[in-house]
Amino acid sequence: FLSSPAGQFCCGLFALLILSNFWFLGVLYLLWMYLDWGTPCAGGRRSQWVRNWTIWNYFREYFPIQLIKTSDLNPKHNYLLGFHPHGVLVAGAFGNFCTGPSFKNLFPGLTPYLHIMPIWFGCPFFREYIMSAGMVSASKESVSYVLNNVGGGHASIIVIGGAEESLNAHPGSLTLNILKRKGFIKMALKHGAHLVPVFSFGENELYKQVANPRGSRLRTVQERLQKIMGFALPLFHARGVFQYSFGLIPFRQPIHTVVGSPIVVKRNPNPTKEEIEQLHALYLQELRKLFEEHKGKYGIPEHKTLIFE
Repeated sequence: FLSSPAGQFCCGLFALLILSNFWFLGVLYLLWMYLDWGTPCAGGRRSQWVRNWTIWNYFREYFPIQLIKTSDLNPKHNYLLGFHPHGVLVAGAFGNFCTGPSFKNLFPGLTPYLHIMPIWFGCPFFREYIMSAGMVSASKESVSYVLNNVGGGHASIIVIGGAEESLNAHPGSLTLNILKRKGFIKMALKHGAHLVPVFSFGENELYKQVANPRGSRLRTVQERLQKIMGFALPLFHARGVFQYSFGLIPFRQPIHTVVGSPIVVKRNPNPTKEEIEQLHALYLQELRKLFEEHKGKYGIPEHKTLIFE
């Protein structure tokens, strides 16, 4: 996010205020941030005006990005959607759940909340921008707030593989960091939120990443930095404005984000380890089933399948 023009502009604007004759505005904004600090964990502050900006139409059409529905989601329930894979840009998650009317038209009565790393809400001004698009913190407190909605109608979208998975975002890669990630399963059980696997075909094709196999010096450094800073630093490139050989503009590759069928989850405030393991295994089974049923439509060879790590 901070590598995006919007993130750089927001941070630059704040620095300009602090260093200029208008420093008092920067101080006032810091006071506002202090008073508003808990909002990203309390449903955020979305703006339909921002979510419907015309620029998002061009963003979705550039790839293009498309949301595919395979089953109805009853708005009387709350849902936890597991998004896979992370990719470098997470374009499918942003384009489908933070912009435009696609989700609302396909799943009427549901309000999507895309959970992202809490660190991004510490960036002045940028936090207002991402909250207005419908993004909220990925903290337990935030997920609980969304899934606790009485009467249903809320959908938490969590990129399960997290920043670590972005280091696997090579074209053709089907490796998902999920075997040790069970916190989302526990949250679904505690709140009785139905689980929905989501696979975004084409997400890993947007950039070419420098080779970083596990055990390599580069991968070791990246993993250490990820543990220290909380986010990964993949080394990637794509195309430029007037040439296709090098740049940071993502390649024009279609992204098809397929939303699977819900796994019914009964509320269990104190799930046992065995219950979490059982539901996690079922989720992996349904995720693989979703991938296998649709891979042929989106250019995945028949012999290729998901790799869970």
